[in-house]
Amino acid sequence: MIKQRILYQDSEIVILNKPGGLLSVPGLYDKDSAFGRLQDLLGELHIVHRLDRDTSGIIVYARNKPALTCIQQQFEKQTTRKVYEALVTGEPKGNGGCINLPIIVDWPNRPLQKISHTDGRYALTRWRKLEVDTDATGQRMTRVEMYPKTGRSHQLRLHMQQIGHPIIGDPFYSADYSEQKTPTMHLHARELSFRHPTTDERMDILSPAPF
Repeated sequence: MIKQRILYQDSEIVILNKPGGLLSVPGLYDKDSAFGRLQDLLGELHIVHRLDRDTSGIIVYARNKPALTCIQQQFEKQTTRKVYEALVTGEPKGNGGCINLPIIVDWPNRPLQKISHTDGRYALTRWRKLEVDTDATGQRMTRVEMYPKTGRSHQLRLHMQQIGHPIIGDPFYSADYSEQKTPTMHLHARELSFRHPTTDERMDILSPAPF
């Protein structure tokens, strides 16, 4: 039930802990989405931003057009704060880093994205190592925090793959992906901070990672 995943709601906004595997907005062929389910429940709703189908975590929708404009401007001006948590294969070198690689859609293989230093759009991801562990087969894996400065499609997934540590369970960018072994991708939008569209109060939303 989508109702049980609502983290906060009032007359202006609704904040949801979206499950992995559910679209944020209706797709071309798959119309089932978090947006549609909430709209059926709450009525008027507007799309502020998106999470990939396979990414779980915090997403905010506006309940009227003035609220939509206010929050979208915060995203565009990069005054929001977003923190993601992921499990990646292997162990990245160092305790953290910055990935600055431009991204463009891989047209013949849509919806995949690719790195292009000639045509790609600026994309910047900062990451920090949290802990290193081993899986059931003895393979190393690392829990990381990621702080995207930009919001390109598949940015975090592609950036981690490019440094040799794809996100566990990523069906697009993990070479050894197995739906049977890892049916859900281990990428979660854990924190989102922004200002409420009418009260201007700072909203600091937290949803712990389910993995």
